[in-house]
Amino acid sequence: MLRLRIAWELVRYDVISRFLGFPGVRRHMAPAREPGGIAASVESVCSAVACMTSFYWKPLLCLQRSIVTARVLRANGIQAEVVIGYRAYPFFSHAWVEVGGRVVNDSSAYQTKLQLLDRF
Repeated sequence: MLRLRIAWELVRYDVISRFLGFPGVRRHMAPAREPGGIAASVESVCSAVACMTSFYWKPLLCLQRSIVTARVLRANGIQAEVVIGYRAYPFFSHAWVEVGGRVVNDSSAYQTKLQLLDRF
């Protein structure tokens, strides 16, 4: 069921992003809720997202992977935040997911090397 939920979230992101842009994607980030059924762990969600994104029919950017990961974590009752950081020169930006201030789906080096742009 976890992988099916991730596949749904990947398609959902594409549709919302196509018609409503980033403001729509951000508006549709639901808060964490009580898990319905079997709750997944942070590690199992992150590894399932990594697995499912390799089968997705188009290349995925860090923002899409992070939003999908955060939505699935929140659906399982885990308080997850999408964080977007940047470096001004030469310009570089990246998105990752934090749970309790700890990066869960990427390298923790981004926390220290990039300046915070947004957190939601």
